[in-house]
Amino acid sequence: MQFLDTDFLESEEIKLVVARLAEENPQRNWVPAYHFHICDLQGKVMGACDLRIGYTEGLYYGGHIGYSVNEEYRGHHYAAKACKLLFSLAQKHEMSFVYITCNPENWASRKTCEYLQGELLGIVELPEDNDMRLNEGESRKCIFKFNL
Repeated sequence: MQFLDTDFLESEEIKLVVARLAEENPQRNWVPAYHFHICDLQGKVMGACDLRIGYTEGLYYGGHIGYSVNEEYRGHHYAAKACKLLFSLAQKHEMSFVYITCNPENWASRKTCEYLQGELLGIVELPEDNDMRLNEGESRKCIFKFNL
């Protein structure tokens, strides 16, 4: 997988600025990933997001996209706006869909996925050997699918 130019990841309100690129790690079954700062057009960092490229069983539970918005910038749909930009990058990598997952009690993230009109595939139990269960004590995830 070759990382692509990301200069086009900008809207009227935000731009995504590469924080780092992560190569795949076959030993851990990790795919390549882009990590971004979510910034206003002047470059002020308002949060972070990432996009994982490829399809694995782990991504069904962990998702292709992760995001967080700094508290003082919440309430403006910046996470959703960042996701829309990440959808276009995923398409450039010839991905036909992405998953975004969240904990069932994370209402802000669930609302973001609903705002983006994702399809809720269900609230599922994590497998016993899943890293999120083993390392973070999580047990369930909402799985949203987005066709690109």
